[in-house]
Order: sequence, then C-alpha cells, then structure tokens
Amino acid sequence: MLADKDRIFTNLYGQRDWRLEGARARGAWAGTADFVAQGRDWITNEVKASGLRGRGGAGFPTALKWSFMPKTSDGRPHYLVVNADESEPGTCKDREILRHDPHHLVEGCLLAGRAMDAHTAIIYVRGEFIRERQHLEQAVQEAYDARLIGKDNVHGWDFDIIVHHGAGAYICGEETALLESLEGKKGQPRLKPPFPAAMGVWGCPTTVNNVESIAVVPEILRRGGGWFAGFGRANNTGTKLFCVSGHVNTPATFEESMGLTFEELIETHCGGIRGGWDNLLAVIPGGSSVPCVPGEKMRHAVMDFDGLKEVGSSLGTAAVIVMDKQTDIIKAIWRLSAFYKHESCGQCTPCREGTGWMMRVMARMVEGRAQKREIDMLFEVTKQVEGHTICALGDAAAWPIQGLIRNFRHVIEERIDQYTYNSTTEGAVPSIAAE
Repeated sequence: MLADKDRIFTNLYGQRDWRLEGARARGAWAGTADFVAQGRDWITNEVKASGLRGRGGAGFPTALKWSFMPKTSDGRPHYLVVNADESEPGTCKDREILRHDPHHLVEGCLLAGRAMDAHTAIIYVRGEFIRERQHLEQAVQEAYDARLIGKDNVHGWDFDIIVHHGAGAYICGEETALLESLEGKKGQPRLKPPFPAAMGVWGCPTTVNNVESIAVVPEILRRGGGWFAGFGRANNTGTKLFCVSGHVNTPATFEESMGLTFEELIETHCGGIRGGWDNLLAVIPGGSSVPCVPGEKMRHAVMDFDGLKEVGSSLGTAAVIVMDKQTDIIKAIWRLSAFYKHESCGQCTPCREGTGWMMRVMARMVEGRAQKREIDMLFEVTKQVEGHTICALGDAAAWPIQGLIRNFRHVIEERIDQYTYNSTTEGAVPSIAAE
C-alpha cells in the first residue's frame, strides 16, 4: 500500500489550500529552476527512467512521446497541449487535480514544455467543468503574478499557459479532434500520419498529454525517476489515481501504487463490495470503453496495464465501475451503446452506422426480443466496426459489447428464452426499451 509520504497529490480531497501559497507549503515549485536549467535531455531521461506511461487511457510511454518532437527548430513554434477533456464515463480523476491541486499541473506544463522546447501550453478543459476551470485559471494567474511562468520568469524559460474551455463533446477527448476544436473547427479526428509531433495545432509540432501524466512530472524530477519506478511492476510502474464507482460501500477517488490486486484496492479504499464478495457480478476496470470482466476473474486481477490485459480487459483511465448481482448487465451495456451512438462524430461510416445498429440490437436484447443467432451476428458487427475507423471511438463502442457476449452470453440467452416463453403463454410483451 502507498504510504502518505509517497503520495504526489496531497490535496486530492480539497482539505487544504489549493492556491499557490498552500501548494508551495506542500512542496510545489521547489527546485523548478534547477530542473529547467538541466535542460531538455535531462528532464526527458528522468521521466524515461521513471517508466511513466500515459494516464489518459492508452498507456503510451510518456518520455518516448516527448522524444518525437523535433530536436531542432524549423521556425515553427512547439506546443504542449494538455487534454483535460475528461469525458469517459466513470472517470473522475483529472477533475480532482484541476480543483484541488492545479499547481501540480501548471508546474508540470512548464517542465514538460522545457523537455520539448515548447514555450506555450494549451490546456483544453471539458465543457462541463466550471469550478475546475475557474480554479485552474486562478492558479495560472497566480503563477503569472509570481513570475513563475510568463516572459522573463524566474525559471529562465519563457512560457505561457492558455486555458481553453471546450463545448462538452466526448469526441474532443481524442487528441486530433481536440486539435481541430482548438483551431475553431468541428471536433472530428484527423487521419494519421501526419502525427501531431510533426504537424499538430495550427500545423506546428505538438504533443498532447493527459492531465495526470503532466501533473506527476514535477514530483518525479524532485524525487528522481528511480523513486517513481520503485512502485509497481516492470513496465507498469508508479503511482496512479483510481476512481471507483458503482456497488462498493464507499465509492472514492484515491492515489495508490500500481500492481495491487483489485481486492486490495476495494478493501483498503472502498470498504468492500456492497453485499459482500459473493455478490460481485462484473467490473469495468478502466472506464466505459473497456470490456467488462466477470467478478470471479476480477477479484485477484492485478490493477495495472499488463494485469488487466491478462483478464481480457484494459486499465484505461483506471475508472473502475463495480456491478453487483442486482445489476441488469445487458441493460448496463446497452446504456453504454447509447452513449457511444450519441457521441459518434459521424465521420466514419462503420462508426456512424454501426453504433446506432448495435444500440438498437442491444435494446431488443435488454427485453429478450431477439433471436439467439443474432448474438453472433452482433459480435461480428462489432468486429467490423473495431479497427476500421479513424479514431478509437469505434473500438470503444465495440469492446463493451464484446465483453458482454464473451462473458455473459448465457444471460442474453436466458433473457431470450424468458421472453419467448412469456410471449407464447401470455401473448406478446410490449416493448419498453427506447430504440
């Protein structure tokens, strides 16, 4: 378990002063000028030594992503873009950083900017985040007033931070759609290549990182990459913010070491499963877009990138959605299908047509108004959507349904049998699911 002295986010619950004075009292902005003076390569190498992988879902090595930025300037400015468009259902970690520890992010932007020769950071905040944006904007202004950022600041690296408020579209959480939105265009993903590091916002070299990925950088540099790498397992190192919702006794967002089991996390921070472990039906371990895992497989699963891959799912954003045996698992997955259908930008035909088709079939399966052969047909359609779209929204819409069919096919079949029995003995049952 993570000791209090090893926590990076020491004001996660807002019990202390989140402003500059309080942040400095907790160690923020200490030694920052020395880190900037060490230069680009030193910062990148420390982050590389830490083993930090992106905390926004994909888990791509952060230092490696930074290294894609051009080493020499061709006259175009370099940009750091921070993705604070936290729209994945079940995910509520970045908002706590923005509300209660915003100076971690502001300082991290400066250091990450130095590592990529960027003099400007743009933080794209989710449209529904009002208080979070206000706190962040105040923290940025405090940093300007104290000459921690800006022109001729005390750290010797000119650096500006722009806070941009989105309009509440889930698709803008995809990095290239976010860049399109920043440019004032419709938030639709771009084809890659070219990749953002070569041609990003306004055609300039750009790196897009998650809030948590940037916010942990200052503490990694203060304590050393080896310190951060000492938590968790190889290739799955560091501390992580987990957000647990659903059928646990005390839902919570908390910081913990990677590599613990699901049972350890739930018993330590969430007071156990509602109704006991025998009442656990399924878990979505990484935000709504990853496949659900049956409770019996999930209990001893290791909560890191590789551990959840072994049980057929993904760590994603570490947004853990717990469902007990009172849950209608088919209806829960149908609800996610409806979400992805609603949020599809419509640019790619497989996603535009497939998300609606999958949602409507799922709506019938909620009631049992389907045939068993349609289960395999639905699975086949998810495979035709998965991997055939510009961005990963098609995959996100397909994976929850695939997880349902792989792990709970018997529940769907029982629902169909029950509907068929009721229809033959009592007459047709009226439809209740919205199509």
